[in-house]
Amino acid sequence: MTSPSTPTPTPTPTPTALVVGAGIGGLAAAAALHGDGWAVTVLERADAVEPVGAGIAIAPNGLRALDTIGVGDRIRALSAIQGAGVLRRPDGRILATTSGDAIRERFGDPIVLATRASVVEALLDRLPAGVLRLGSAVVDVDPGDAARPAKVTTADGAAYTADLVVAGDGIRSAIRGVLFPGHPAPVYAGFTTWRAVVPAAAQAGFTLGETWGRGQVFGAMPLTDGRIYWYATANRPEGEKYADPRAEVLALFGDWHDPIPELVGAASPREVLHLDVHWSATPLPAFHRGRVALLGDAAHAMTPNLGQGGNQALEDAVDLAALLANGGGDVAAALPAYTALRLPRTTAVVRKSTRMGAMAQWQGRAAVALRDRALRLSARLSPDTAIKPLDDVMAWRPVARA
Repeated sequence: MTSPSTPTPTPTPTPTALVVGAGIGGLAAAAALHGDGWAVTVLERADAVEPVGAGIAIAPNGLRALDTIGVGDRIRALSAIQGAGVLRRPDGRILATTSGDAIRERFGDPIVLATRASVVEALLDRLPAGVLRLGSAVVDVDPGDAARPAKVTTADGAAYTADLVVAGDGIRSAIRGVLFPGHPAPVYAGFTTWRAVVPAAAQAGFTLGETWGRGQVFGAMPLTDGRIYWYATANRPEGEKYADPRAEVLALFGDWHDPIPELVGAASPREVLHLDVHWSATPLPAFHRGRVALLGDAAHAMTPNLGQGGNQALEDAVDLAALLANGGGDVAAALPAYTALRLPRTTAVVRKSTRMGAMAQWQGRAAVALRDRALRLSARLSPDTAIKPLDDVMAWRPVARA
């Protein structure tokens, strides 16, 4: 029994976090923080959570990140990739093959191709009702400091304060622009992309993999429900728009080997997503300012060539949460450690992806012939040629919790 002279302990206030952006990185951060006892609010500018991008490859490092949130096995169950992946020329000639088993043996997990909607749904299921606030476009931020909370303001004039703000507001991040005014924005990579998911009936003769041509790439992978996710890239001037993006892809790839024309033709014109590719050519000086941490494309936009954009955002999210947990929620101490940990790693991944993208998009006849010969030769010398460069990317482990 407590004596009358013993003061009643003051309860520790629940730490608060605002997550700006309901993409995969933002939702992962919200789920990880919620699991650690933070009171989380997610502000999303759109009126609905749209799975932009159609499909996403969750690599072994991304699966380990999802394990810390409790949804890794749910995503593993979506794996439909079986057998070998093939890299071809437009005429169908094989340049190299990659075994799905070799990836699992080397990194401990497969690469899981899932719809973005399924990953978003899994993360939302880890959050309580009422956390997500749609139609809330953040336009300004006061990062706060050790003595005062951070504050964000939305387009409709609403203001929110919190102990921590996580900026996952994408490649055109408004928060990044406020925190680092004058810093160069992500730059155009020189190529554009189209993406779609098509019915299972379009998979006749289908073998997963990529086909590299002169300044053009086409890739396709199966989803667990039998549908096919395909993507295409081509060197194009920045900002071009197409009234019928499917027709444009057919014009570019219609004479490539089967079943590429069939896969493209099976897409609904309205469901072909077209996006230019940008990347962070000039790394930010830090991934934090005051009580604000940036993650994902807001911090380090990258080309899709390593399939690591979403995976690096997942790493950001769980490492940030772990650093905060290990420091007892001390935001002022955890965020510099977050920058020190994540900035060098993501900068290296961004640059590696850009180099891969540049080689895949080579356009000169002589350069492409040299590239193709080198790929065939290296594949004959070592069956792991295609996955060895990924060792330092996929072997990542999350920050150990104290």
